[in-house]
Amino acid sequence: MGGISPEREVSLVSGAACADALDRLGARVSRIDAGRDVAARLTEVKPDVVFNALHGAWGEDGCVQGILETLAIPYTHSGVLASALAMDKAKAKAVLAAAGVVVPGGGLYDRHLAARAHVMAPPYVVKPNAQGSSVGVFLVFEGANRPPQELAAPGWTFGEEVMIEPYIAGKELAVAVLGDKALAVTEIVPATGFYDYEAKYGEGGSIHVVPAAIPAAVTEAAMRLAERAHAALGCRGLTRSDFRYDDLKDVLVLLEVNTQPGMTPTSLAPEQAAHRGTEFDRLVQWIVEDATCPR
Repeated sequence: MGGISPEREVSLVSGAACADALDRLGARVSRIDAGRDVAARLTEVKPDVVFNALHGAWGEDGCVQGILETLAIPYTHSGVLASALAMDKAKAKAVLAAAGVVVPGGGLYDRHLAARAHVMAPPYVVKPNAQGSSVGVFLVFEGANRPPQELAAPGWTFGEEVMIEPYIAGKELAVAVLGDKALAVTEIVPATGFYDYEAKYGEGGSIHVVPAAIPAAVTEAAMRLAERAHAALGCRGLTRSDFRYDDLKDVLVLLEVNTQPGMTPTSLAPEQAAHRGTEFDRLVQWIVEDATCPR
């Protein structure tokens, strides 16, 4: 848990919650704040299984998974290829579109170019191509005079290319997939009007409505598309697919697949598992028992 990405603090909370659950279940748990010496730490600890509670770049993009494969340690969640593919938004969209999943338009742009002038008519969304937890995401509203100037800032650390997509109005939905089966559909109603980092992880930042109050046909479509996306990317264990549903146009669009969803008290996947009758400790147990190597 922890790690070196901008999502470090969230990962520490996820990791602590999962470690506490494993303690309650009677496991012998070593809590490793993963730095660049993680291979040496793992060699020292010699775990039977690694529960990967890292989020973001390096921990969720295939890098740590490659270390675990090299050390031949069974681990949780998706393997090297699926993790790397899902983290790269542009490549993941290409794979998902080929699998028949509706994804947003747009594409990759140089961040300096995107900061100088609108590359598409607002409203649109700007996001790093390889980050999670809504880190570095900007919503450019209709009528905005200029793009986000933060994109050209010297301190920008989220890559030289950014993904820019047309903004899709409507409801924010999420579907967790456990194994190969979708659990439920949650509607997220952010207090701020935008499901940003604070809305995801802050106390009272959003309201989760599960099951979502949407037509049954849309619920079924979202669950089947989440399963299809999980399979198309080659994911394992627990994932979460994020959607936008434009209820006026009756259009459902998959935004991205998260290969290591948050496991915090406000996280969506544990809520959906509980809705289906699997409380938190048993969810963590299932994830651990699903661990393998190779993945």
